[in-house]
Amino acid sequence: MKDRQLHLYHRQTGEFFKEIYFEDGFYRVDALDKINWVLRDWRTDATTPIDPALLDILFNVANSVEAGKPFEILSGYRTPATNAALRRHGVRTASHSYHMVGQAVDITLPGVSLRNMRKAALALGKGGVGYYPRSGFIHVDTGDVRQWNGR
Repeated sequence: MKDRQLHLYHRQTGEFFKEIYFEDGFYRVDALDKINWVLRDWRTDATTPIDPALLDILFNVANSVEAGKPFEILSGYRTPATNAALRRHGVRTASHSYHMVGQAVDITLPGVSLRNMRKAALALGKGGVGYYPRSGFIHVDTGDVRQWNGR
């Protein structure tokens, strides 16, 4: 099986991840631990295991659009308390968000249109894909296959 590498940049923390996370047919535990930290709830520093299937979605989207730069992470894991606080402050987030279980990420990719990112994610036929052109990101998750347009 082909090795898989991701290049991530978290906007709020300034942290990067650029490593092989899947090698010789196995997910690398050390790399997954680093990803869990980079995609943590940056407001509380709480982590949760990120679904490896989500990482594979990102890997496939990056390959499809020939990404030359890292994904910019707007939101990865969110604790239930953070999710509830965002809802109280008018942020439109699901009360049972996949972000709260390490199965969702909101991303953008410099140099690639959101429309092309969305198209690449939808072509995979896996999980949810939310399109937020006015807010400048797409959402991908490992839940049921579905799509929606946001703001």
